[in-house]
This record gives sequence, structure tokens and C-alpha cells, in this order.
Amino acid sequence: MRQGPLIILSGPSGSGKSTVVRRLLEAGDLPLRQTVSATTRSPREGERDGIDYHFWTPEQFEQAVREGAFLEWAEVVGHRYGTLRSEVEPYHRRGVGVILVIDVQGAARMRQQYPDALSVFLKAPSPAAYEERLRKRGKDSEASIRKRLAVAAEEEARSGEYRHVIVNDDLGAAVARLRQVIEAELRKERPCSTS
Repeated sequence: MRQGPLIILSGPSGSGKSTVVRRLLEAGDLPLRQTVSATTRSPREGERDGIDYHFWTPEQFEQAVREGAFLEWAEVVGHRYGTLRSEVEPYHRRGVGVILVIDVQGAARMRQQYPDALSVFLKAPSPAAYEERLRKRGKDSEASIRKRLAVAAEEEARSGEYRHVIVNDDLGAAVARLRQVIEAELRKERPCSTS
């Protein structure tokens, strides 16, 4: 059986990663699934455990680290985030494409393990756009917004590590561009899984 592609999507807070992926997957016509990351941060309003994230205590997260349950994990803006093996490997082996929405640290680790992964960096058209989007969603404190904007600048400096960079200045166009690069990846021949 052909392995499914591994698709890594990164971008600063406010770049629109969640919205772009949700729009892409809503069509339901691509053999893809999005991983559900584990995190130690608290749920934001409307987020559901096991759907948006696995919301874990720091102790649960640390136990999973010790057990080797993560393909990658990192601390970002004071909270831990990680990609569970169980969210990637079984699907990848069965030929289902897997989208990982992860930070630049995690993306670098995943590219070491999966050098053929499709990597995409999503960015807003300007630093002011990040701030506007973060304030508009109304989910972060002033201190958190300032911290996220500082991290955004650091993350953008690493966008050259990705195979594709998409500027999300128009949501429909950003979704269409991501679909285009994923469809090209789906057409590629990949070796069969031996497991």
C-alpha cells in the first residue's frame, strides 16, 4: 500500500493556520486528516478536548514524553505542544495523508525524521496583520499578544526552511494555493509501507 503524504504546516499565531486547514478539509474530497496535538495550555472558548487539542496536565504530558509517545514536542509561549505517534504513523502507513499544524521547532524535528515531508509556511501579509488578527479573535491577554508577536518575528525568519511559503492575505486564495501544493504531493509516487 502507498504511504500517505506527511504535510507540515507552520506559521505564526494569527497567520490563519486553523482556518485554512478547516476550509481545506471541509470539502472532504482529499484523502487527508489533521492530527490532534497534545498541549498543556487551557482550552480557549469553543475548543473541545480530543477534537481541537488533547488538553493535558503538565504531568500527563511529561509522562508521555518519558514513554516516547511523541514524534516531536516543544515549549511555545510558555506551554508544551506535541505530535503524538498515534496521530500520524497508523494513518501514514495506510495511505492517508496527514496534516500536522505545528510550530517551527517541531517542524524542524519532523523534517529530520521525514525528509520527504511537504512543508508549508503560512504567513500574514504584514506584522500589523498579525496584531490585528490576534486582537480581533479576543482570546489572548495583552501580555500574550506581545509575546506572540515577538515569536512571530522569530518564526518568519525561519520561513526559508520550508518548501512553500503562502501569504494569507486572502483566505480563499490561501486555501486554493495550499490545495494546489497538496494535490501535487498526492500525485507523487511514494514507496509502499512495509509495516
